[in-house]
Amino acid sequence: MKNWIARLFGGGEAGAPATPAAIDPAPPAPAAPAAAREPDPIPDFWRWLTAGASAAAPAAQAQKHAQLVLAELDRLVAAPLNAAGLVPRVPEVIPQLLRSLRDEAASSADLARQVARDPALVAELIREANSPFYRPATQVRTIDAALLVLGRNGLRMLLARAAFRPLAGTQGGRHTRQAAPRIWRHTEKTALAASLLAPGMQADPFEAYLAGLMGDLGLIVALRLFDGMLETDPLPQDPAFVDALLGRTRLLSAHIALQWELPPPIAAAILGAPGTGPSAGQPLAATLGQAERLALLHLLVDSGALAEDDPAVTALDRASVRVLERLAPADGIA
Repeated sequence: MKNWIARLFGGGEAGAPATPAAIDPAPPAPAAPAAAREPDPIPDFWRWLTAGASAAAPAAQAQKHAQLVLAELDRLVAAPLNAAGLVPRVPEVIPQLLRSLRDEAASSADLARQVARDPALVAELIREANSPFYRPATQVRTIDAALLVLGRNGLRMLLARAAFRPLAGTQGGRHTRQAAPRIWRHTEKTALAASLLAPGMQADPFEAYLAGLMGDLGLIVALRLFDGMLETDPLPQDPAFVDALLGRTRLLSAHIALQWELPPPIAAAILGAPGTGPSAGQPLAATLGQAERLALLHLLVDSGALAEDDPAVTALDRASVRVLERLAPADGIA
């Protein structure tokens, strides 16, 4: 899993592997108390993610588990290869197809033959081609027709999504099983929003899509750590802990991106997306930060946790509103 993404997803030859030392290993400084922040739905992410598993636990017990998880995340940040063992591998057909997509000599017939080897991928390809996102004039029923609708870049994004979906799988303990579907919905919508925002923000759409797919990976690792420590207990909800946890899981996602040899701008974007740090002003980081916000806004409104006329929604600019509207069709794409 370490090498194949950078080598196979296109965009030129992969350079020398970036090392995790390129990222400051120190945990982010604690955020300001919630009362000092401007109104913002983003701090509600953990509450939305852990719905149904977030009742208050005894303070001493919750604090103990919280500190153990944070300490283990710090250890994994320093050795991100160990974290890779906590996420599943991708299906074999995915890297083979991506290799073919990089080969300009590969014909549509070659691609169709490879897609046909995986019935689940065939179903997803046809479903994607018929989605409101592509709005085909007539219903798409064949692999060849679906490939024509999506094009090579659309197929790359579909394959990237198919490759990353197992990483947010429901294997594991109670907390991972409960949160995994929500994590994947957030991941998928963030990636889609990032790809849509990228052209207007001078960022590469496919790099933005990959950054969106990678951003939540540290959360999967954290939930698996919780599963090993408090299978029957609720997850801690202390705001200071949540800030520390989300900061560390973001840092871990960036380190894993480098460990897997994705283009270094993706790791930098993950770190800069909250609007802080050296990479915050880079187009890809700004794109990912806005995509994360729009994805969460959509999910909060969709779940009834946020009103459609909330200022966080009504204050959006026209371009963001258009992207928010296009996130809804993705709900029907498994």
